[in-house]
Amino acid sequence: MTAEFGHFALILAFAVSLYQMVVPMVGASKGWGGWMDSARPAAVAQFLLVGLSFAALTVAFVTSDFSLKLVYENSHTAKPMLYKISGVWGNHEGSMLLWVLILALFGAAAASFGDNLPPALRARVLAVQASIGAAFYAFIIFTSNPFLRLASPPFDGRDLNPLLQDPGLAFHPPFLYLGYVGLSMAFSFAVAALIEGRVDAAWARWVRPWTLAAWMFLTVGIALGSWWAYYELGWGGFWFWDPVENASFMPWLLAAALLHSAIVVEKREALKSWTILLAIMAFGFSMIGTFIVRSGVITSVHSFASDPARGVFILGILVVFTGGALTLYAARATQMTAKGIFAPVSREGALVLNNVLLAVAAFVVFIGTIWPLVAEMLWARKLSVGAPFFNKAFTPFMIVLAIALPLGAIMPWKRATLGRAMRPLWGALALTGAVMALVWAVSTGRSALAVIGAGLGAWIIFGAIAELIHRTGQSGLSRLWRLPRADWGKAIAHAGLGVTFIGIALLTAWQVEDIRVAQVGKPFRVADYDITLSRVDEVEGPNYISTTATMEVARDGRPVATLRPEKRVYPVQAMPTTEAAIDNGIFRDIYLVIGDAQADGGWAVRIYVKPFANWIWAGAMLMALGGIVSLSDRRYRVAAGTRAPAKAVAAE
Repeated sequence: MTAEFGHFALILAFAVSLYQMVVPMVGASKGWGGWMDSARPAAVAQFLLVGLSFAALTVAFVTSDFSLKLVYENSHTAKPMLYKISGVWGNHEGSMLLWVLILALFGAAAASFGDNLPPALRARVLAVQASIGAAFYAFIIFTSNPFLRLASPPFDGRDLNPLLQDPGLAFHPPFLYLGYVGLSMAFSFAVAALIEGRVDAAWARWVRPWTLAAWMFLTVGIALGSWWAYYELGWGGFWFWDPVENASFMPWLLAAALLHSAIVVEKREALKSWTILLAIMAFGFSMIGTFIVRSGVITSVHSFASDPARGVFILGILVVFTGGALTLYAARATQMTAKGIFAPVSREGALVLNNVLLAVAAFVVFIGTIWPLVAEMLWARKLSVGAPFFNKAFTPFMIVLAIALPLGAIMPWKRATLGRAMRPLWGALALTGAVMALVWAVSTGRSALAVIGAGLGAWIIFGAIAELIHRTGQSGLSRLWRLPRADWGKAIAHAGLGVTFIGIALLTAWQVEDIRVAQVGKPFRVADYDITLSRVDEVEGPNYISTTATMEVARDGRPVATLRPEKRVYPVQAMPTTEAAIDNGIFRDIYLVIGDAQADGGWAVRIYVKPFANWIWAGAMLMALGGIVSLSDRRYRVAAGTRAPAKAVAAE
């Protein structure tokens, strides 16, 4: 009965979303307070109902209820409990249920904490949010029901995809969805503002916290996925420009642009039309990611489904919401006149440059991702767009962004001069030069990428520190700790980007790779390390059989680490996986992979020495931490306060 209860709760949530979509919107247009206020309990009720549905599915996975088709296809009695729970969203149907759960969570949060919102705007925001929910409830109920029963329940299941049986993949999807779906709030605010015909500084202050929260979660989700690919797939990389990786990266870029654009709307009443467009496109690209993963148009380890019928349904949702929002935007665009006037050299000008770079970079990634599909449809040609294209086409925009970021952050509003803006940054520039000289000295004879990348990263970091010091004014460093948390959050996030720049540049330029056949007991040398394959054992895990190597790593005769790379086989799915063994360090990783046994008695092994690898993910976590610190600022919690009386639409 638990499954039937969950199914019934899901249908009720669908019904509530339909009510929330229609009644508050009508109430807002008619000025009926009771109808508008009904959006708040409806949003909370919708969240509780879909939460009950998700809990029922979780119970089925935890108790190994193989009478449910979804549990049978994605679980097994011998699977560890963590992966029984993560198996709930480790498949198409369950992941879509998580998707609507998070969508309802954001709606309930807006209803519960939106006291400062004008009633009409709040009603419209919650109605738009509910319309998105209604579309995806219909998708789940009619095409992807997670509560289907089997007529003859089997004794055991077919197990979860072994690649997903990993802590990184247990937490990666929820964070990614919090980011993907969180951008729906920015979309709902944008559409509600277009319907109302008003975008102003108060609107920007309301939309920024939701966008910042979504961007922060998306940052963590992308970082967890990159970290998982690094140690689980055994290839030694952190980013492959896979279409599904790109599908999460594009909305991250657009959300970052939206955050910076909303600042201009809030402070200067400018870039209103552009900010609305970014809010629409950021969520639009999130839905494009949902389409790519579930339509079968691409093959990837990240894909959940390969059903074209489901893909057409999601494509229809994408077209209706994105197309409808863009149509409404076109109808209102001429009425969203900017009030603030600014010179090209100003903080507004720098934020415009930031937006252009991020948006064009996202467009470049989109073209590279979608082009093979276009070529196959139009010319029946199989094309592959790989890392070389993305690296060459994407990197220049990030270089310009890194150069401009510290200077733009320190410029005054409205009008600035480059000479005056550079005064607080000369020290940062000198330190950047010192870092580049140090890297050059260390990397003599190697690629210049290390020097340039490290210099750009150092420039961003020292620039963020210089901006904090500059904001203390004449009060000196004693005022540093009294600066608003939003200023600290921005500095931390920018510094995190700089740390990631350094990690990517030094890892790419300095890593050492060695592939060989290793004999048991015979040491060999890679870079500065002596590595010995001591033995290889067959080990039985809870639901897998592992070939585990024991490898000793030493440097200058002193032991560094004992590592145990594995090659696992999961008998239920007869699928092998690679478990790399990594000795993590602040300044380098030693990365070992065991392959197949060779005819001469040796074993194929791969060894990587990866300098500064962990700086990539440390930088991402710093960026997310910056978001958390900014969200803790009282100005975000209070939001906009009292909004000025509304004028005619044209005043917008």
